[in-house]
Amino acid sequence: MSYERRKIKVGKVVSDKMHKTVTVSVEWRQPHRIYKKNVRKWSRFKAHDEMDRCNLGDTVRIVETRPLSKTKRWKVAEILQKGDVADLQPGEISVEGVDEAGREFSEATGSE
Repeated sequence: MSYERRKIKVGKVVSDKMHKTVTVSVEWRQPHRIYKKNVRKWSRFKAHDEMDRCNLGDTVRIVETRPLSKTKRWKVAEILQKGDVADLQPGEISVEGVDEAGREFSEATGSE
């Protein structure tokens, strides 16, 4: 495939858990066929990241390439913007007045 005819897409990295591979979510809009309102849709692409530079939340430009595996047909061309995503688990966040099951309780009595 010639370089001029390769497709180029811009999206956000939603997963970087694989070795040398990232999952990129690309948003696109399409008018509803009856109501004509623009509807947002997302496509997810597996992209090759040779140096493992991409992290979760990064905005990247991906370029179509030859098949690299069963599902990988894209390559990360460049990182446009580094993302800042907190690495917190839901159990690490503490909220005053709520127990671990999510029920509210009174601090004076210690019960519900």
